[in-house]
Formats: sequence, structure tokens, C-alpha cells
Amino acid sequence: MMQALLVDDDYFVVTALEKKVDWASLGIDTVHTAHNVAQARDILMRHPVRILVSDIEMPQGSGLELLAWIREEGYNVQAILLTNYADFNYAQKAIELRSFEYFLKPIQFDKLMLIIRKAIERAREQQREEEAIQEGYYWKQNQAKLLEHFWRKLISDSVSAPIKPADVSRAVASQNLAYGMDDLVQPLMINLFHSAGGMGLEEKSLFDFALLNVLYELYRHESFSVETALEYGAHHWMVVLRWNGEPDSRKLEELCWAFIEQAGRSLKCDACCIVGKPARLGEVGASLRQLLQWNIGIAKRRNRIYSADSGAGTAEEAYAPPDLARLEGLLEQSLPDDFMRETSSYLSGLSDQSYFAASVLGLFRLDMMQLVYAFLKSKGIQANQLYQGKQSERLMADSLNSIEDMEAYLQYLVTTAVSYRDFAEQPTTVAEEIKRYVHAHYGDDLTRLSLAEIFYLHPDYLARIFKKETGVSLGNYVIGARIEAAKGLLRTTGLSVFAVGKKVGYSNYSYFAKVFKQEVGVSPNEYKQGGTEFKE
Repeated sequence: MMQALLVDDDYFVVTALEKKVDWASLGIDTVHTAHNVAQARDILMRHPVRILVSDIEMPQGSGLELLAWIREEGYNVQAILLTNYADFNYAQKAIELRSFEYFLKPIQFDKLMLIIRKAIERAREQQREEEAIQEGYYWKQNQAKLLEHFWRKLISDSVSAPIKPADVSRAVASQNLAYGMDDLVQPLMINLFHSAGGMGLEEKSLFDFALLNVLYELYRHESFSVETALEYGAHHWMVVLRWNGEPDSRKLEELCWAFIEQAGRSLKCDACCIVGKPARLGEVGASLRQLLQWNIGIAKRRNRIYSADSGAGTAEEAYAPPDLARLEGLLEQSLPDDFMRETSSYLSGLSDQSYFAASVLGLFRLDMMQLVYAFLKSKGIQANQLYQGKQSERLMADSLNSIEDMEAYLQYLVTTAVSYRDFAEQPTTVAEEIKRYVHAHYGDDLTRLSLAEIFYLHPDYLARIFKKETGVSLGNYVIGARIEAAKGLLRTTGLSVFAVGKKVGYSNYSYFAKVFKQEVGVSPNEYKQGGTEFKE
């Protein structure tokens, strides 16, 4: 069943069309009527009209204008236009707007019925085409999801042990996939490295959409098809190819380089590709497992391609550290740039090999952290406090992702250490910074331990250099700053003595009163009420 719309400014014409055409026999279940273009537009926007019978000459907008709007909006409507004039220009315009028929008044209803019947047949044919297209779209969408589910399960099941051919065969049969066990497939792991503030971190859904477009566009070749591209773990994407003939490793390497270049240009991120071994579908579990082990087990450099065909294993490698004594000397001499050159040269030497184990990178990081932390400790600086915060946590977490991430973490580690050592070795500056902090935060917890945490210094070292520079112990300085602040509040505000005590860091009123009298010579109440003899 479908719906029709009759449009004419003449009420009697519309009524005649309603009554004299046997709409039910034509398969039209609903007939809408309108007397101008505005009413017709409203109906078309609210109802799925497929057949339009409209007059051309109307005072508030012509039928041609209505048809032009229909085509512009993309409504699939078969239009029959009525007119009193055999005007060539009208007919030409109607043809341009793809009207179904151009019909001269007065209306001959038997002929009009034949025209409407043909228009309905055309509308039904168009409807079937639309449904077929839609079904094809949904089939493709569903097929993509089935393939993603199939491959995701194969990948996850291959983590602990290679999945058996019989299990692969059962999975193919259960999901009715068009695969044979001898189909040649090849997995490919893509690692992405996002910069802070980039689309991949800030707008992930938009980035994923762009990434998939790039992947399916680039990995389009007559030699293979892309069976799926799915995210497997944060910033790790698995692409599975199915070869039509023998695998072409050179072509695949070219496409990987093209993707790395496109990722930098369009996606604003770095990437590296790890190419798994091609395998028959029944034996793909071993290839998937090896690729997953490689992805975890090897230390990566950005914008590089690694291949499982190199034959290297993922066994633990012996770790030969850099010259730690020389690196320690460079720290002592405040030469962070030289330190970075030495460590970058060491890491480059490792990555010049076809691959080296990620465990080596982990041991290297441990050595660097121990060296820097020991250096800071010898200067009275508390490294565990200095390296607190989101930036430090993020850089450390990312440091094993790639050589470049390790270098970024090491740069932060070393420059922070040297910079703070230089600050800590200027006692006058440190003492002034502590005094400034105390006066700005006299109401906070200002113990030796809390101040040591704030300034990343060992409590004993902090107290020692403060007294040496000021001639006053840290504890007495804090008391003096608090009492001075309390005197100011008592002089200039209407706050109660209890409220003033709390504001300057003393929640215990009795203790505040005791300390105040010791420092000033009178109680807080006497000071508040005593007039000018107590007030400077």
C-alpha cells in the first residue's frame, strides 16, 4: 500500500479527483489533499507520499516550484502535473524535473487512471530497488560485524595457545562465512603513537573513523582483500588480509610505508607495522600467536616496519647496559644534553638490529631511574616526591611503547633532576622560596615533613639550609609568620579570636593563645581589645 497527494487551488478539482478515481483498486490506501504549495510541502515532510497529482498554475506557488523542491529535498515521488495550457515551456520544465506525466485539463478520468496506474508501478519498482539497496547495505554491515567477531575471537583464543584447525573450521561453519580452510590469510599489527592533544586522544571516535577510511583506502589491491580491521588493545590495530594468489611481501611492505606516511600527514600520529606470517586459514592460529607475542616482546621504533619472516624469536636477550659511570659523571657536571646524546646513541645501536626485546628496554629504564634517583638522593632531593604528578606518570607509562617514548621519558627525568639540583644548590634561593611559601600558606600544615614534600628535599637537608641562611629554625619561622598574620587579622578584621586562630593554622584555641602570648607578651583577647599600646 502507498499514499498519494492531490494539490490544486480549485476545491472542486481536488474533490473530483478524490471521488472519481478508484484509489483503493490502484493500491492507494491514503489520499492527502492540499490547496497550495505550502500545505503540500507540510504533508510531504510528514507522510511517505509516493504519488503526486498537482496543478501547475496556482496563485501561491506553482506545481513546477513544488516539484523542484521535491527533487531538491530528495523525495522519491512520481509526479503527474495538470495544466489548462499546452505551453511548451511548462512541458520542457516538467521534463527537466523528471515528472512522470504532463496532463492537460479538462481531466478525462479513465485516461488519468491509466497514467496513475503506470506511475504506481514505477513507484513500486523504485521502492523495490530502494529496499534491495538497503538490504545490501545492512547485509554488508552485518557481514562486517560477523567477520570482526570471527577474527576477534580467533585472535583472543590464540593468546594462550595457537587455535586448532578444527576450531577454526567450526567457527567458519557456525557463522556461515565464505571461507575455505586453504584460504591464504596474513595478519598485520599496526601500532599508533599519538601526540598529546591529538585527535586520537581527544576525539577518539572521529579518529577511529578516519583511521578505518585510510586503512581500507590504502590496503585496496587486486592481490588481496581486507577481511577486517579491528582495535586490539589501546592503540593497537589488527588488520587481516586474504590473498587471492601467492603473497607479495614487497607489495605489502610498500603499502605499510604508504600507511605510515599517510598516518603522519592525515592522522597526525606516528605508526609502526608488524607484518605477521601468511598462513592457510586452518593454520592461522600459529601466525596470530606469533604476531601477538612479537607485538608485546619487541622494542619498537616509530615509523618502522617489522616482519615476522625475519625468523627472529622472542626469547629474553642478554642486557648489556651503557657506561653507567660515565652517565653519572655527566649528571654531576650538569650536562643533560651530553647525557641524552650518550643514551640516544646507545638506544640507536640497539634498534639498528632487526629487533631487540622489550625486556631490554625495561632493564635500561630501571638502570636510568636508579642512577637518577641515587644522584638526587646524594643532593638531599626526594626523587619520589619530585616525580609525582600526571606528566611523570604518563611519560613513564608510555616509555616502553617505543624508543622515542623512552627518550622522551629520559629527557624529562634528566632535565628535571639537573634543574632541581641546580635550584637546591642555591641555599639562599631555596630559603627565600620557603619563606615566600610560608607567608602565602600560613594557615596550612607547615611541618618540616610537609614542606620537604613540597620542595622535594630531604627534611633534614631542608631544615639545615633554612637555618643556615636565615639564622632561624624552620619551626620558629613558621610560628613567627603565623603570629604576624594573626596580629594583622586581630587589628583589621572583626573575626573572633577563635576564628583568627583557625585561620592562621591553630585549630586548638588554648594552644594558639599560649603561643601568641609567648610571642607577643599579651593574650590574643588583650591584643584585640587593648588599644594602641599593643598595636604597631
